[in-house]
Amino acid sequence: MESVRAVLVDIDGVLTMSWRPLPGAVGALRRIRDAGLPVALVTNTTSRTRASIARTLSDAGFAVAAEDILTAPAVTAAHLAEHFPGARCTLLNSGDVREDLAGVTLVDDPDVVPDVVVLGGAGPEFDYASLNRAFGDLQRGARLVAMHRNLYWRTDEGLQLDSGAFVTGLEAAARTEAVITGKPSAAFFGAALAHLEVSAREALMVGDDIESDVLAAQRAGVTGVLVRTGKYLPETHRSASGEPDHVIDSFAGLPELLGLPQ
Repeated sequence: MESVRAVLVDIDGVLTMSWRPLPGAVGALRRIRDAGLPVALVTNTTSRTRASIARTLSDAGFAVAAEDILTAPAVTAAHLAEHFPGARCTLLNSGDVREDLAGVTLVDDPDVVPDVVVLGGAGPEFDYASLNRAFGDLQRGARLVAMHRNLYWRTDEGLQLDSGAFVTGLEAAARTEAVITGKPSAAFFGAALAHLEVSAREALMVGDDIESDVLAAQRAGVTGVLVRTGKYLPETHRSASGEPDHVIDSFAGLPELLGLPQ
């Protein structure tokens, strides 16, 4: 695959599971970097900041730094700055990512009607009271911005419900449409390509989510590689809206797919 000049890689389910390296992933990433291919780790993870993710991956043996990572919260901050400058925003998210939302005006006062309701990743914070408050704010005219539409992710305890189900419910109840800033939005992949300074046809995306990672990348002109780890399910693959350019068992097999030397 001589045309590939850069690699985009999802983290959860591709490099790690519950933040522990998947077999062969550390060595595979090292081989890709040793071959001189720039790498960007592109993730919808909303529970940690870029700096925190970088520290965790580094401690696990991956040679990465914060500048190698593009997260949904970071892209969301850029979107809000461009399209809603100075807007008052409420944030419903599991995990503290305020560091990556620098410049966003976050309000916690329940008596203040926000301009934008921002949804991140689901967790215990997504209780009835919080979701109902978001519903009320949307009825009063707030816009809905969601970091992603992921329905679930895989942990050591199996598949866990994510915020996509709540995004869909709020859209239907409030008769609105969310702006999605993370994967699978074209803007997210555009930001990643700009970060790596390559064109879409020169990049390759590796992910475990056939729709949000792989087919979304292919719609943006990026070569897609689906791995059979993480949230991969054969039935989801069979019922997908398209077919990946490549399917491999795990990220450990990517160097061979790329034709890299041992």
